[in-house]
Amino acid sequence: MQRKIETDVLVIGGGTAGFGAAFAAASRGARVRLVEGTSKIGGVMAFCPGMPWGGGFPIGRSIGGVFDTLTTMLCTMQPPSAEVRPSTLANFGAEVIYDHEAAVFAMFQMLEDAGVEVHLSTFASAPVMEGARIVAVDCHDRTGPLTIAAGMVIDCSGDGDISAKAGVPFALGDGRGNMMGVTLSFSMLGAPWEQVFAGDDPYFTKEAARGIAEGRLHPDLAKLYLMRGFHRDTVFCNSVHIRGVDGTDPQQVARATQEGRRRCRQLAQFLVECVPGFEHARMSELGPTIGVRETRKLEAVHRILAQDLAAATKFADGIVCCDNPIDDVMRSDTAMTHDAIVAEGSYYTIPFQAMVPRALPNLLFAGRLVCADPAAFASVRGMPQCMAMGEAVGIAATMAHTRGLAVQALDPAEVVSALAARGVRGIGGEALADYAPALEQMTL
Repeated sequence: MQRKIETDVLVIGGGTAGFGAAFAAASRGARVRLVEGTSKIGGVMAFCPGMPWGGGFPIGRSIGGVFDTLTTMLCTMQPPSAEVRPSTLANFGAEVIYDHEAAVFAMFQMLEDAGVEVHLSTFASAPVMEGARIVAVDCHDRTGPLTIAAGMVIDCSGDGDISAKAGVPFALGDGRGNMMGVTLSFSMLGAPWEQVFAGDDPYFTKEAARGIAEGRLHPDLAKLYLMRGFHRDTVFCNSVHIRGVDGTDPQQVARATQEGRRRCRQLAQFLVECVPGFEHARMSELGPTIGVRETRKLEAVHRILAQDLAAATKFADGIVCCDNPIDDVMRSDTAMTHDAIVAEGSYYTIPFQAMVPRALPNLLFAGRLVCADPAAFASVRGMPQCMAMGEAVGIAATMAHTRGLAVQALDPAEVVSALAARGVRGIGGEALADYAPALEQMTL
C-alpha cells in the first residue's frame, strides 16, 4: 500500500548542503522532512570520515551561520571535539578538524532540536508533477513505497536525480562528461606526528615516487595527501583518487569503491613498511564507499564564472564568502590543482540565484548541484560553502512557501538580509574583514 505524508519543505539529500537546508527551514517554523539514501547524514563527510571542513574561514574570518553554530558546538564540547588549524594544502586557509562521530551526533541533534523529520535509508525515486510544479516525490524505504507531498522541494542530493527528472537542464562534469576523480580515504592510528611530519615535503613526493617505481603504489599517487587527524597520532589519508568514474552510475561507483579499497590497502602497507613513523600504525576508518566530488550541475538563473570569482566579485545576492583555490581533482587526464583564484587577502561571494532554476516554481537546489563553470565549481564546492548554500535555500524555501510565491519571484535581497540576521558574515554590503577573527577562540 502506498503511504502518503505531507510536509511544507522536503529536502532530498542529507549531506552538508541538505543538513544546512533542513535546519534553516525548520528553524523558521516550517514542517521539514529530510530524505537521505544512506544510514548517515553528512554526505562526503560521512563517506570519508575525518575529511576536514576547508573554506569556512576566508581571510581568517568565519563565514558564520549554521557552519559557525556547528563548529562552535563541537569546539566547546567537553572534551572539545573540533579545532581550527592551518590547512596542509597550498592556497587553503584555516580548516576545521573534528571528531567524526561527534560531528555526526551534533548534526543529528541539531536537526532533532529544530524539529526535522529525518528519513534514513530512503531513496527518492521520481517527482510527481502537475505542470511545471513538483507536487510530491515518490520514495522507497525498507517498508515499501511512500509518497511525500511537499509545498517546496530542495534538491541537495549531489547528483540531482529528482531535479533532472523534473526537467531541469544540466551538464555532466566539465560539460564534456569529464568529472573530478572520486576518493576513498582512511586513517592510520598510532603514527607519531613528530616522526611522520618531520620532513619539509607536505606531499611526501620522494616516498611516493619510490612506491610507484617499485610497483607498490598506483601511478596516480605521485603525491600523498597525509594530514594530522583530530586525535593525537592519527593520520588522515586523503590520497586514493580514482579517475574516470561517473558518480551517477551505481555500478561504476561499486567498482570504483572496490578499486579504492585495493589502493588504500596497498598504501597502508607501504606506509608501514617504508615511511618513518608508521612502523607500528594500523589502518582504521576506511570509508564505506567512494566520495564523489562532481556529477550534474543544474542550470539556474545565474551561472557562476571563474572570471567573476577571480575578480573577487561580491554579488548583490551573495549568500556566503569564499576564497578557496581551484581545487580540481583529476578531471580526465589532468592532475591535481590547488591554484589560487583570488589574490591573497581577498574573497568572492556565491550568488543565491545560482541555485534557482529558471522554470520550476517550487524547486531550489544547493551543494554540488550549483550552477557554475568547471573552474568556478572547483572553488565553490567546499563543505562549509555547501552548508551555507543549503542554509540560503532553506530560508528562501520558507519565504516562498509562506507567501505562495514562485522561487523566481523572491527578492534575493530579502534572502540575503535574513541570512545576515542569522549571523552569516560578509554579505549584504558588509565586508568580512569587519568581523572579529574567530580563529584565536577556537584553535587549541
